[in-house]
This record gives sequence, C-alpha cells and structure tokens, in this order.
Amino acid sequence: MWIVYAIGSSFFAGITAILAKCGIQKTDSDVATAIRTFVVLLFSWLMVLITGTWTGITQISAKTLLFLILSGLATGASWICYFHALQKGDINKVVPIDKSSTILTILLALLFLHEGLTWGKVVSTILIGVGTMLMISRKENVAKKEEQGNSWLIYAVLSAVFASLTAILGKIGINGVNSNLGTAIRTTVVLIMAWLMVFVTGKQHEVRKIEKKELGFIGLSGLATGASWLCYYKALQNGPASVVVPIDKLSILVTIAFSWIVFHETLTKKAAVGVTMITVGTILLALI
Repeated sequence: MWIVYAIGSSFFAGITAILAKCGIQKTDSDVATAIRTFVVLLFSWLMVLITGTWTGITQISAKTLLFLILSGLATGASWICYFHALQKGDINKVVPIDKSSTILTILLALLFLHEGLTWGKVVSTILIGVGTMLMISRKENVAKKEEQGNSWLIYAVLSAVFASLTAILGKIGINGVNSNLGTAIRTTVVLIMAWLMVFVTGKQHEVRKIEKKELGFIGLSGLATGASWLCYYKALQNGPASVVVPIDKLSILVTIAFSWIVFHETLTKKAAVGVTMITVGTILLALI
C-alpha cells in the first residue's frame, strides 16, 4: 500500500512545481514560500483533527521531536532555495537538479539507516545520476542567457542537499509517530522559518502587492504540497526510504509534461534521453 502513497506523492509534487512557477512570476519567492506554507499548515493540521491523531502529541519523545524539528528546518531551507531557483531558471533545468537528491538520499540511507547497497541500487543510482546530468545540459538558444546569470544553479543544488537531509531526518523522526501528526509538526517548523526569512529580509510589505491570480496559484501549490507531503510521509513510514524517495522523484515526469503544456518548455534530445534514464533507474530501484 505504501507504493500507492508514494505514487500519489509523486503526482502532487509534480503539480506543485507548475502551480508555484505560475504564482511567482511577479511575486517574491520568499514571500510566496511563506504564504503557501501557511496553506500547507492548515491542510496538515486539518488532517490531524480529522484522523484524531492529535492526542499522540503527548506521546512523542524528546528525540523524535528533535528530529522532526530538524527535518522541518531542512525542508524550509530546501523550499526557500527551490523557489529561488524556480523564479530565476527554467522548470526543466531546476527540477532535475532538485530530484538528484535521490542519489544523496540513497547514500545517507546506507550510512545512517543501514538499508544496504546492492548492485541493483548501484546501477539505478548511476542511471539517475547520468540522466540528471543530461537533463541539465543547456539548450543553445538559452546559453547566453544562462551565462549572464547562473544563481539559480546554486539554489537548485542547495535545494537538493537539504531535500536529502529532510528524507533521512524525517524517516528517523516519524518512528512511532502517526505520519499525519509528524507532517503537521514539521510544517509548523517550516512556517516559522519561512516567515522569519520574510521579516528578516524586510519583505513583509510585499504581501499586499501580490496579484489575486498569483495568490490563487500560490494557494493551490500549497494544497498540492500538503497532499504530496501526507502521501509521502505515509509511504516513508511503511516503506524503505531508498525506494520511497526515488518514486517520489518521478514527479519530474508530471512536471515536464505540464511545463510543456503551460510554459511551452521543450526538451533537447539529450534531456529526453536523461529523462528516460532517470525513469528507468527509478523504476528499477523500486522493483529491487
């Protein structure tokens, strides 16, 4: 059953990137992140109330709470970097780098969760890694533009690193904790972090300047994120992190499809081969 949740997480995560891109055309990425996190917070705590799992708060150990908080901080950092990258770069370039966190997650799962490393995982990791490199190869018609500003690349890489830490810390932090409750606690941490970033940078006044259309897309991206999170941590609670995470990363297929429909972003032949390699590697990893 955890595979179904992992696939659901992948779908909603793929939609999130598109909705978010639509919502940050003019809106500052930090402000957008803070607003959508508030939507996710409402969504996650609503699920806690519906499922009646809020009573489990008193049973959470100090160690588990610590890892949930650390996971939330890693998530917040990943989101902030991710949306900075999305605002500055093309979706088809930012998303593959963010999804490359799969490789680091597998290595961290080996070191800290002792999930083991087989030849199948090695082959899958190589396919995903090479595929990612092909995906981020530049298109000739945007090469000059990228040479003028590659700050999005730094943010995308940092997003991938923090996303990997999120998965490992989250796996440790949800032991003995209902996935809905764990998600709600983590989201609370992310919300505090996101709004602190807004106030520290003095961007709180920009909230009133957001266009209604973009605000709507930001809200929808928050709902999609909430659905993705709930599915993701439900899958992570019952399945191995080294398999759940790669399936979740297949959201790249959903993102690429919608980026073509909405933003008319096309893939080069190398990028198409890269997508295929990432997909094959991920599926192989899930079947091991």
